[in-house]
Amino acid sequence: MINLPLKAINEIWKKYTKGSVNRQIFGAAIVVGLLTVFVKLASVSKELVLAWKFGTGDELDAFYIAFVVPSLIINVVAGSFQSSLIPTYIEVREQEGKKAAQKLFSGVSVLVLGLSVVATVLIIVTAPIYLPYIAGGFDKEKLDLTFYLLCAMAPLVVINGIGIIWGAVLNAGESFALAALTPILIPGITIIMLLGFEYLRTFNLVIGLIGGAVVEIIFLGAALQKRGNLLLPKWRGLSPHLKQVIKQYFPAVGGAVLMSSTNLVDQGMAAMLAPGSVAALNYGNKVPSLLVTFCTTALSTAVIPYFSKMVAYKDWVGVRRTIKRYMWLIFLATIPLAIFLIIFSEAIVRFLFQRGSFTVDDTQLVTQVQICYILQIPFYLGCTLLVRLASSLKSNHILMYAAAINLVTNICLNYIFMKILGLAGIALSTSFVYLVAFVFLLIYIIYFIKEKDEIGC
Repeated sequence: MINLPLKAINEIWKKYTKGSVNRQIFGAAIVVGLLTVFVKLASVSKELVLAWKFGTGDELDAFYIAFVVPSLIINVVAGSFQSSLIPTYIEVREQEGKKAAQKLFSGVSVLVLGLSVVATVLIIVTAPIYLPYIAGGFDKEKLDLTFYLLCAMAPLVVINGIGIIWGAVLNAGESFALAALTPILIPGITIIMLLGFEYLRTFNLVIGLIGGAVVEIIFLGAALQKRGNLLLPKWRGLSPHLKQVIKQYFPAVGGAVLMSSTNLVDQGMAAMLAPGSVAALNYGNKVPSLLVTFCTTALSTAVIPYFSKMVAYKDWVGVRRTIKRYMWLIFLATIPLAIFLIIFSEAIVRFLFQRGSFTVDDTQLVTQVQICYILQIPFYLGCTLLVRLASSLKSNHILMYAAAINLVTNICLNYIFMKILGLAGIALSTSFVYLVAFVFLLIYIIYFIKEKDEIGC
């Protein structure tokens, strides 16, 4: 009896997720999205424990400032290689076979590992120079704690660098599930540490980050080996395909800065305000980032392989149709959602965080920040989709220009809005930054595809 409805559900699933590229993207996005929900529920649970244990105290300020630098480096070093690797990897695999694709994978792994190790050393060695600038409002004791936390979590750059590349290769093979689910390990281990080893305080968060990342790459590595991939990095020289990835890599750094620099600037400027401002800024971004991460992970992870295939076969009509359809879906879904979240923003913050060390005054401040962050949701999702398409088009150079525009816009608007709204002004500035990025990238993509279609290449 149970098998009959399951069989019917399976048939319906195949009907709506097989066939056209848009249906395949839809199916992949649903799979990744559902798994991401589980991951984000675990992350929310971790944030509830954090609010209960720490509120908006100095220890969390120190942790978030310490984490912002490794997370930026991870996105720049490994994230940029990911977006540069997938289009070329799929093209090589489709045209020259798995052996050539494996050679490319090995070469990129060597480069990522080398750059990650160098970056880790530089993060620690140069910390006394840059930390006083991005933690300008911290006293000596708080700054020292930030430095110790930074040193403890610096190895995350190497571990996550490997994990990102391994996950990218799995996604390129349209094996989305495992790479989408394994991030649940970090919040899971963090919650265990926070509840079981309270005396370690914020170092529990570092142990959760490092331990979860290590277990994650173990699972990803096992899955890659099962698919026949060799994991041990092996340098075989600069092949033409590897040169192509490197050529796209440096402009792709602009894309990474585009998606990450706002966080670095915002955290640093929040540290200039009253104690607890960095923690409050992060709490205010939890619900918007939960929704944004859920949607972007599902959509961008699913769409890159299919965009790359369409670009490889010069299917510009398919690219145009796909981008138009998903842009409509993004705005039709997120605008009503944003309005709903703004109306009930205070109730959401009170329900999620107001307990233990998290006070009524904290609720008021975080609510203001959250409302300003919610405004970014439609533009952030649209911008993410356009960044992924630009990478598939091997037009990463345009992301450098977008990054420069956004960095200047963010700093200027932060100063202006901080004077008017205080901490909430930083969040409002971020929403404007993604609006600017969306408009800029949309104009470029429309022009690029139109030009390619007209000349027939």
